[in-house]
Amino acid sequence: MPGIILLGTQWGDEGKGRVTDLLARDMDMVIRFQGGNNAGHTVVIGTEELKLHHIPSGIMYPETLCVIANGVVLNPETLIEEIDMLARKGIETKNLRISGNAHLVMPYHIVLDMAGEQNLGKSKIGTTHKGIGPVYADKAYRSGIRVQDLLDLKIFRTKLEETLKLKNAIIEKVYGLEPLNLEEIFGKYKGFVEIIGKYIIDTSFLINKYLDDGKRVLFEGAQGTLLDIDHGTYPFVTSSSTIAGGACVGSGIGPKKISEIIGVAKAYTTRVGSGPLPTEIEDSTGEYLRKKGHEYGTTTGRARRCGWLDIPVLKYSIMLNSIDKIVLTKLDVLSGLDEIKICTGYTYEGELFEDIPPHQTIMHKCQPVYKILKGWKQDITQIKDFDGLPENTRNYILEIEKLIKIPLSMISVGPERSQIITRDTELKKDILSKSKKPLLVL
Repeated sequence: MPGIILLGTQWGDEGKGRVTDLLARDMDMVIRFQGGNNAGHTVVIGTEELKLHHIPSGIMYPETLCVIANGVVLNPETLIEEIDMLARKGIETKNLRISGNAHLVMPYHIVLDMAGEQNLGKSKIGTTHKGIGPVYADKAYRSGIRVQDLLDLKIFRTKLEETLKLKNAIIEKVYGLEPLNLEEIFGKYKGFVEIIGKYIIDTSFLINKYLDDGKRVLFEGAQGTLLDIDHGTYPFVTSSSTIAGGACVGSGIGPKKISEIIGVAKAYTTRVGSGPLPTEIEDSTGEYLRKKGHEYGTTTGRARRCGWLDIPVLKYSIMLNSIDKIVLTKLDVLSGLDEIKICTGYTYEGELFEDIPPHQTIMHKCQPVYKILKGWKQDITQIKDFDGLPENTRNYILEIEKLIKIPLSMISVGPERSQIITRDTELKKDILSKSKKPLLVL
């Protein structure tokens, strides 16, 4: 059963989109299994930069079926904007499928998300204000509206009427804001279904059939492991399960149908929003990484906080996800530094922690323990193989492998598809095979 999960190992923004784009060339199906338009994937093709928030990166290949599965919360307006954007680029979306069991982002979710964050003041979580948390809350409370409800507008309207009474009461009486209009919302979503209705099916049957037929299926995660609702740095997390187990739940398949799990890690660490980041660099080096790495959120445009590579975080992700191999991205951003640090553990009140601390207070207040390596000045963006890298660059890669005890199968040395070094022989054979789909050129 050739099911492959690709997910982030840090706090998101690891560069999963371009890795998905690369692997999708050899896939029959690519699935987005969780999250909403609070996460974005950027794919660079030539001089074009495409930002996707809902549609899987595999959409770049017309023969690849792209699925938005049941674990996703869907904002139809954002989805339609993406479809229109891709159409302007000459990219078709006829192979898109949407799970009827996915939940809808409604206007009141966005209002409540923004108002709730503002009400928290200094304790705010740092959400993207896209309404994601409130949608998942309604899902758990069994009061959510699903994509399939759009196919029966009578049911949709009934659910909307019932829900809007409560939401408007909260919006008016708790937050002192203007109530939302039922007719405006109903009319808007009625228009949405006229555009996306043709894509809506029960995707779980389709996914299982592809896997049972021996076709190659890629599960594309959003966000990162440390943002998982259960295992991340709670409460500074997203509202869904971002780990490998979440791919099964969010797609409607059994775990035995997964054959490989690939983690994506940035060569340093970043996160957007509030919450602990033990290796955060708050001096000129952090600004150097931010500017050189263009570390600004795909969805929000907010500047990302930057820090050194955190090995306890990587080991934690490898354990939670049963990761087989790591793809290391943005290695080129480290070029030009005199020295590079790797966090190997933390200290708190005299105690050493080599793994993620068991208490959130420790995670917030701990101090990183660093191993310092020599940096490199050379430009590595055009290097095609591992042996061609500078000695200090190779030493950095080998040190990471030594610490995490699994291989770095691919190494990104630039944003373009071609700027990647493949060390996995079988994977290289797949990527270079002449029988595979041609690369899309815009």
